[in-house]
Amino acid sequence: MARSSPGVQRVAAILNFIVDHPGQSFTLTDLVRALKLSRATCHALLTGLVEVGYLYRASDKNYMLGPALASIGRIALQHASPLQVAQPEMRALADEFDAICAAYFREGDDIVVRDRAASVSHVGWSIPAGTRLKLRAPFSSIFYAWRPEAEAKAWLDSSTPPPTAEHRESMMQGMRFLRANGYSAHVHNPNATRFDRPPEQVFREESSVFPTIILPEIDDEARYPLVSVIAPVFELRGQIAFVLGLSGFTQTTQGAEIKRIAQRLIGACDRVSQFITGQPRSPAA
Repeated sequence: MARSSPGVQRVAAILNFIVDHPGQSFTLTDLVRALKLSRATCHALLTGLVEVGYLYRASDKNYMLGPALASIGRIALQHASPLQVAQPEMRALADEFDAICAAYFREGDDIVVRDRAASVSHVGWSIPAGTRLKLRAPFSSIFYAWRPEAEAKAWLDSSTPPPTAEHRESMMQGMRFLRANGYSAHVHNPNATRFDRPPEQVFREESSVFPTIILPEIDDEARYPLVSVIAPVFELRGQIAFVLGLSGFTQTTQGAEIKRIAQRLIGACDRVSQFITGQPRSPAA
């Protein structure tokens, strides 16, 4: 793997230091001390950054972020899309596991499929981008796992139709599993007899029997009728930005393999979270 240029690293160190201290400006001496750079090197880098407009040197010889960098930041904020970063991750996951990878966004009590990538064998899969699914317990656990438990209980109490006691408990178990492991796995429900209805219809009906259930625990040696694995992408405030899900599995899957799939999915979610937050790891890590 190619190594980055020390010069680039030093420029980034200067810019990151100033960004980390909003509203402040720094002298050459301040930056030399803080970043452990030689005075000559730091002065040369600062001079270059001022010349291209990334920094501004005030009359009191203090340095602050410059107009060119501010303009770049505004353009990036306006046009950068987390989905653009997620799309190649989704494509890689779909191809690696011969599955479908979809991005699910919450809008009130609806889940919207904003984008999806399918392997060749799943091109005709039934849920296209734009599909809306009603958020039902226990599958809402991923959106509440990193929030106060009282919020989850309040949502359950106000849900229509009201969730069963079994679904309430399953949601709480799902939240605990998510916090401990960073993902959730769903398998076929052995008590569900009909699988011919589209999911958007199933989740809007009064029925409390869903085609899938959440695994409360996973045994490495056991085999499961896996349906999907989901994991969160986080935004800057530590809340869920959206969820990436892998689905379309057609064979029983060993527990250890489910965990391997989940770790690949979590890795992709962490990289997208890092793009959004600028932080190296997500709260689920």
